Amino acid sequence: MNKGNRRRKRIRILIILVILCALVTVGIDRYVVSVGGESLYAAWADPADEAADTDDPSGAAAPAFYQCIIVLGASVHDDGTPSLMLRDRLDKAIELYRAGAAPKILVSGDNGQVEYNEVEVMKNYLLEAGIPAEDIFMDHAGFSTYETMYRARDVFGVSRAVVVTQRYHEYRALYIGSKLGMDVCGVYARDVRYTGQAYRDIREVLARCKDFAKCIVQPKPTYLGDPFDITGDGQATWS
Repeated sequence: MNKGNRRRKRIRILIILVILCALVTVGIDRYVVSVGGESLYAAWADPADEAADTDDPSGAAAPAFYQCIIVLGASVHDDGTPSLMLRDRLDKAIELYRAGAAPKILVSGDNGQVEYNEVEVMKNYLLEAGIPAEDIFMDHAGFSTYETMYRARDVFGVSRAVVVTQRYHEYRALYIGSKLGMDVCGVYARDVRYTGQAYRDIREVLARCKDFAKCIVQPKPTYLGDPFDITGDGQATWS
């Protein structure tokens, strides 16, 4: 086999490998979306409402008693205010809390550096909205969606939760929760296209593949630490 033929063979093999990788990536992405989407809803209705169409993903969440509303973190501004994306998540959580979806709110985000504290901003926003202090729990080590869901289960004792984030992100969060043995449903925040959403959509495909693998291995998060009972006083988690 001459040099030109060997080169063409290597190119063909490379093309086949690229195609196979793309097919696997798309397959995992669609699987995570399918599983996560089974418990994703656009709005909340009281489970006691017999008129609620629980089979319609655009309707109300299926009847269940949830322990808390988990709000996934996002970026915050230097002036201590939440980004638009995070504010929309918090507003949805406030709406759900007032509707009686769950008696507690667990805010989870990145507080890996002293000068950057997503959960402090989230807590303050909820307090300003009139949410009782004792009903706000803070997870300072929610460095990723996987770690947030894992810590919700193992640190805060959450087995049943309503998850709040944007729609594109909900599929992965709910998939992780279900694979960790939790009873979770999601009610997504305001369904709009944010600046830079195309990039987020691409990144999310890769993140779904990464967390698909994590849910098989189930590694421990960066930190676990002392347990906090989600049914207790959330102020114990503020420091």
